Amino acid sequence: MIHWNEYLPELKLLLSAVIVVLVLRALAPWLTRLLIRLAAPLTFARDLLERIKSPIHLLIPLLGLRAVLGSASDDFTGINEARHFTTLAIIAALTWLGLRVIDAAQQVVLQRHPIDVSDNLSARRVQTQTRVLVQTLGFFVIVFGLSAMLMTFPGARQFGTSLLASAGLAGLAVGFAAKPVLGNLIAGLQLAITQPIRLDDVVIVEGEWGRVEEITGTYIVIRIWDERRLIVPLQYFIENPFQNWTRKNSDLIGSLFLWVDYALPLEPLRKELDNLCKQATTLWDGKTCVLQVTDATDKAIQLRILVSTSNSAKNWDLRCFVREKLINFISLNYPECLPQVRANLHEEKPQAEAAAMRSAEAEHQPSV
Repeated sequence: MIHWNEYLPELKLLLSAVIVVLVLRALAPWLTRLLIRLAAPLTFARDLLERIKSPIHLLIPLLGLRAVLGSASDDFTGINEARHFTTLAIIAALTWLGLRVIDAAQQVVLQRHPIDVSDNLSARRVQTQTRVLVQTLGFFVIVFGLSAMLMTFPGARQFGTSLLASAGLAGLAVGFAAKPVLGNLIAGLQLAITQPIRLDDVVIVEGEWGRVEEITGTYIVIRIWDERRLIVPLQYFIENPFQNWTRKNSDLIGSLFLWVDYALPLEPLRKELDNLCKQATTLWDGKTCVLQVTDATDKAIQLRILVSTSNSAKNWDLRCFVREKLINFISLNYPECLPQVRANLHEEKPQAEAAAMRSAEAEHQPSV
C-alpha cells in the first residue's frame, strides 16, 4: 500500500518547481518586451535585447527552478541530480547568451559601418577587426562554457588534477597537435590589430587576383575574378608575402605595352591616347595618361602606356579599351608602322648548279 504522506514533501517541491517554471516562462517575454520598450531611445541596447531575448526566455525559468531546488531539503530523492542538471542547463543557457551578445554587438557594428559605399576604407577596417575579434571571443566563450560544465563533475575535477600533475610529455604532445589551431587563432588576432588585409581588399595570393570575401577564425576566403574561391589559412598572411592593392586606397596605375616600327610618329599617337582617356570618363580618373618609349631592339620599339583609375576593376577595363583603340588607330592610319621583318632576298645560284644546267641544255639541242 502506497503511503502518500511519505512523498508529500517531494510532491510539493515538484509542484512548486512546475509552477515557478511556468510563471517565469510566461513572464519572461513580457519582461523582455518591457525592457525593449524602455531601451527604445538607445539603438544599441534595443538591438541587443532583440537578439538576446531567446536565451533570456530560457535562462529566467532555469534560475527560478534552481532557486526552488536550492531551498529544498537534501534528503529529497534525486534532489542532487536535479540540482546538477539544472546547473548544467544554466551554464549552457549562459553560454548561449554570451554568444548571442557577441553576435548582437557584431551585427550592430556591421550595420553602422556598411562597406557598400564608395569610400569604404574605414568601414572595411572596422568590419575586419569586428569579425575576427567576435570569432575569437566566441571560441573562448564556448571553451569557458564547456570547462564550467565539466568542472561540475567531481570526476572531471580529479581528472584535470591528475593531468596537471603529469603534464610533461602529454602537454608537449597536445601543444604540437593544437599548433595549427592556436597558430591561426593568434594569426587572427594579429590580423585584427595590424590589419595587413581587410574585407573587400583586392589582393594577389598564390598568383591569383581576387577580393577578400570572408574572414573566419581559421581561414580567409578569396573570391577570384572568375568566381572561383581560394581558401587560405590565416597564418599564410602572417608568414608569406602577398600583394594588397587597396591597403591605403584603391587608386591604381596600370600599364600596357605595344611594339611598333621605328617609322611610327609618336605625337599623333599621344594625342590619340589623350582623346581616348577623355572619352573614357567613367573609367579614367583624370590623373595619369602617359605614353613613353621604354625599349628599342634592332627590329622595333616598345611603347609603354600608363593610365590611372580609382580601382583595379576600372583599370583593367581602361587598359583593354586603350589597347584596342590604339591598335585600330595604328592599323588605319599607319599600317606600314606595325612591327615588320626586314630581309633582302637575292636569287643567286651556285656556279656548279649553273654549269650543270648549261650542259643539260647543250645535250638537248638538235645537231645540225
